[in-house]
Amino acid sequence: MTKTIQYGVIGCGMMGQEHLRNIALLPDAKVAAIFEPDEIMAAAAKAIEPNAVLCSSLPELLSRDDLDCLLVVSPNYLHVSQLELIAARNPLPLLIEKPLFTNPDDAQRIEEIGASYAAPIWVAMEYRYMPPIKVLAEQLGQATGGTRMLTIREHRFPFLPKVGNWNRFNRYTGGTLVEKCCHFFDLMRLLLGAEPVRVMASAGQDVNHLDELYDQERPDIWDSAYVIVDFDNGARAMLELCMYAEGSRYQEEISAVGPDGKIEAMVPGPGRFWPTHLGEPPVPQVVISPRNPKGPQMVEIPVDPTILEAGDHNGSTFYQHVRFLEIVRNGGVPDVSLLDGAKAVQMGFAAQKSAITGQVIEL
Repeated sequence: MTKTIQYGVIGCGMMGQEHLRNIALLPDAKVAAIFEPDEIMAAAAKAIEPNAVLCSSLPELLSRDDLDCLLVVSPNYLHVSQLELIAARNPLPLLIEKPLFTNPDDAQRIEEIGASYAAPIWVAMEYRYMPPIKVLAEQLGQATGGTRMLTIREHRFPFLPKVGNWNRFNRYTGGTLVEKCCHFFDLMRLLLGAEPVRVMASAGQDVNHLDELYDQERPDIWDSAYVIVDFDNGARAMLELCMYAEGSRYQEEISAVGPDGKIEAMVPGPGRFWPTHLGEPPVPQVVISPRNPKGPQMVEIPVDPTILEAGDHNGSTFYQHVRFLEIVRNGGVPDVSLLDGAKAVQMGFAAQKSAITGQVIEL
């Protein structure tokens, strides 16, 4: 019989609860223990997974001997200290949410943890596992003949409310180009198969949260950006982010162009935010446009409705857990390494520095 893999989950806010719903869909896997200090979030987590034990502290969870793996979904600014505690007490196979760290000075701490950690560490870059983006990645080389230009656009709704409003402030999130956009910088490295060499950016807080006050402090989180990245293979990539674009038909649009043609992936946002006056939400799709008279080829990439309803990321959280569990059961190398997670964060810091200083940042 296949052993049931038991998760210990650290943090069960909005994203943590999405993970709980997706783990519940996996065969031979369950959440055995949860640490969530906020009473309201802990109650919501218990409603999703009633058989899980609520632990009063992280050390209590780490002292359990019935866990096979760990999942960290706590606020960004807690990741490094919690990772250090896990490494010291119970270094089980670990899936840790992005971003890995929120302070550039913590890069060395992450490197030291990775060098001594006795099990696989997988950084949660869900966007890799969105079905249309996965199809784009698989067909990229044939469609483009070698990508020279990559463009990622995200037009979406503002940051959602979170416990203590921590996601309204750069010091807790790392800043928008780290917190939100490390996903996209990870995709750039993945799709181009290359490393960044310089970053140029323009970004700021244009519309969102300007009238909000928390303990007499106004949020400083950005809501829009353009970022251009040059890579060591000569390719270029651009990110366009707008977080006051509710009602966009597609939340993410990714296009890659090379000498043989162009390939695009279009991904709608979460169904629960879709404006009903626009009719039914679109189905994700991939479009290939070769440089010949044949014209474009469009393929719809539907997602199982049950998986789609379990979260806000086009089913990617579920598919990521499927791959993570393969590593937990059989060993192997994570798809997204600690180094991958760190490089995505470092690209975000470079983009923020460029936007603040108006200078090109060399990496």
